Amino acid sequence: MEHATIREQNVREKKIVQTSIIGILGNVFLVGFKAFVGFLASSTAVILDALNNLTDALSSIITIIGTKLSGKKPDKKHPYGYGRIEYLTSVIIAALILFAGASAIYDSLKGIIEFWQTPEAERAALSPNYPFYALIIIGVAVLVKIFLGLFFRKRGKNLSSENLVASGTDALFDSVLSLSTLIAALITYFSGVSIENYLGIVIGCFIVKSGIEVLLSALSSIIGQRAEGEETKKLRDIILSEPAVRGVYDIIINKYGPSRIIASAHIEVDDSLTAKDLHRITRRLTAAAYNESHVILTLGIYASNDSTKESKKMKELLFSLVKEHPEILQCHGFYVDEENKAVSFDLIYDFECKNPMEITASVEKKLQESFPEFTFYPILDSDFSDLE
Repeated sequence: MEHATIREQNVREKKIVQTSIIGILGNVFLVGFKAFVGFLASSTAVILDALNNLTDALSSIITIIGTKLSGKKPDKKHPYGYGRIEYLTSVIIAALILFAGASAIYDSLKGIIEFWQTPEAERAALSPNYPFYALIIIGVAVLVKIFLGLFFRKRGKNLSSENLVASGTDALFDSVLSLSTLIAALITYFSGVSIENYLGIVIGCFIVKSGIEVLLSALSSIIGQRAEGEETKKLRDIILSEPAVRGVYDIIINKYGPSRIIASAHIEVDDSLTAKDLHRITRRLTAAAYNESHVILTLGIYASNDSTKESKKMKELLFSLVKEHPEILQCHGFYVDEENKAVSFDLIYDFECKNPMEITASVEKKLQESFPEFTFYPILDSDFSDLE
């Protein structure tokens, strides 16, 4: 099983590197042509666009470095591997996007101020002068950027690479910037009126917005996100495929990079099962989780024993009390210890709930009033997984 995963990781790494190299070559090509046009036409916007493409080439280099480092094997110091380095490199790429956007806004504002501070008779000299072939070069650059953006985003989603998705998003915004530069150039070419600096401010704001979104996404992955519904549903379905499992709860998924996932869950089974039975069941499920989803799964056990008349009555009352409080999303792990007269159960609260302790105390009190000979041990739990 491990060899198959290593092969897949190697293929993923190779494709990410290949995609990044294409991005580097494409952006270096664009830098050369745009710099040539910018200096020829004395256009600040085109020169700035060329600089932006240079940062894109740099972000592709960062992606390659991040992918290589994140592919290092786990060791004694970092037993979970180095996969989260990809999230850190996404932060660097976001910083480059923010720098490009801020530079666009700064240079555009500077150009506007210089224009209005220049005597009216001399303002015409500040307007760029585009040869017709320069417009064609800018138009081709727009198409190349759109292709690179769509290509990177598609590859990034297929390979679960936040770096490639971030680079693709950046490239698509760059294509909009290049398009605005082309529109401004056409207006200047046909009317002599220069609006490139005003367009630069608008597009710069959009680029900054994109950079903030990429940064927030990377930081969210580093902090630790709630597992998505599709991921948890697939894992739940694998576990529920075992006939002896009555229910699955508390699914927690931790990602140590896109290709290393460690998860845990509780399964509810009949309390009459032996240790040998549980061993066979958990072994089958952990193997299935790894083979089907490449998830390293750890399982805990909830024993179920609601077969007696009293335990059924107790469980019915508990669930009726839970329904009175919409803040309680789920109740599970119900177990009656007849010998010690103890009852335990878990209550899952919505993160927006302001008073979980008070609600729990209320539920416990009502149970105690109905079954005074028992002691109740409610456990407050968190809604770690999205199963909607």
